[in-house]
Amino acid sequence: MTRGAKGAAAYRGKAPAREKRMEYFDYTLVFIIVFLVGFGLVMLYSTSSYNAQLKFKDSAYYLKKQLFASLLGFAGMFLMAHINYHVWQHLSGMMYLGAMGLCVAVIFVGSNLNGSTRWLKIGPLSFQPSEIAKLAVILFLATMINRIPKQMGKFRTVVKVIVVVLPIFAIVAYSNLSTAIIILGIAICLIFVASPKYLQFIVMGGLVLVSGAIFIAMASYRAERLKIWLHPENFEKGYQTLQGLYAIGSGGLFGKGLGESMQKLGFLPEAQNDMIFSIICEELGLFGAICVVLLFLLLIWRFLVIANNASDLFGALIVVGIMAHIAIQVILNIAVVTNTIPNTGITLPFISYGGTSVAILLTEMGLALSVSRGIRLEKV
Repeated sequence: MTRGAKGAAAYRGKAPAREKRMEYFDYTLVFIIVFLVGFGLVMLYSTSSYNAQLKFKDSAYYLKKQLFASLLGFAGMFLMAHINYHVWQHLSGMMYLGAMGLCVAVIFVGSNLNGSTRWLKIGPLSFQPSEIAKLAVILFLATMINRIPKQMGKFRTVVKVIVVVLPIFAIVAYSNLSTAIIILGIAICLIFVASPKYLQFIVMGGLVLVSGAIFIAMASYRAERLKIWLHPENFEKGYQTLQGLYAIGSGGLFGKGLGESMQKLGFLPEAQNDMIFSIICEELGLFGAICVVLLFLLLIWRFLVIANNASDLFGALIVVGIMAHIAIQVILNIAVVTNTIPNTGITLPFISYGGTSVAILLTEMGLALSVSRGIRLEKV
């Protein structure tokens, strides 16, 4: 309201209208999350029931475990949504060190499952510390960058931030390279958003490519993965990739129907994990696959809205980190399933089987909702 308008209102004996601040809450984001988790549980049961019946004599074995983890995740989401996100600025350092310690523990006392040592077991419960590391890195880097925003244009500052992440990247990469790649991707996305200069990212990209080539050459099994990727039909380990492609191809436009997949009947190994997107394609067809991708795009759109309207840089960086986590994981999973990139063992968020993954992802959603609650709408 202009000064003249205020004066006119006063002259007429009316007080000028006051601006009222309304608290914002992103119900659209909540709806998308609930729908994704619900859809994930339905697809998980459809995909895993045959395998669960053979292994555990209970067709709902995987569904029950995922449902329990999802309920824990929703509780974490509710709790995080009602905690002021600024609290985590003071705890991010401890969380980062704690996550690093848990990842180190995996190397020495971790549990082995399907040939991979990625879990810590406490009594009847087991969890993946690498999933916790993703959340810890998001909070730690958001706090760090928030303290030095004006220095992020300097190349040496960018290098310092990357160096800080390298220890946890190296520790996680020792037993879980795919998750380490996601952690590094989150770090690069946060730096990219905070830095006004783009040339340094071209230099960093070149360094990452060179380092990646050296890293692959250091172990023969990594080079073998590249060969399997190029010619899966020539290798026994390419069997899973080929079966996944058969599932995608046989689904057609609208799929065979929910629960009608053939590949899940023992042909596609561990279909409920990394390869669940191929079963979605087989049962729901290209239409179903596109709908899933659109759901994730809607999720990313809500993160963009929250980040753009966040009340401060720290909140915006948290949401950008969460968005990067989801986007990178979705892109890599679908790329692996379609054999666009070598197999890296990355799950599809909210849909693939994995208790720790879904619980931590839902907790991250609560963090994003907490940032959204800091947005204030002006009501005149």
